[in-house]
Amino acid sequence: MTITIRKAAGTFAENKDVAREIRIKKIMPAIAKDREIILDFTDVTGATQSFIHALISDAIRQNRVKAFDLLLYKNCSPIVKEIITTVTEYMQES
Repeated sequence: MTITIRKAAGTFAENKDVAREIRIKKIMPAIAKDREIILDFTDVTGATQSFIHALISDAIRQNRVKAFDLLLYKNCSPIVKEIITTVTEYMQES
């Protein structure tokens, strides 16, 4: 399954409520069914750390290795890639 972040969050992903909705309605059910999720950041120029945290942290916390295996990130700008790395590293440590 591919989730187009720009369609849901715009070119700058900052709304935590949108991220939470994507996580609850799309990411968590897909992980429960062992389905790969591609988070496509095409045309998203930036994101807040709180958006990325709301998007993926609970999925990682609850599913650990399975979430890391099933969550894929596509077309990330360097800024978005850095934030995703920060959040995933933090979740691995916690």
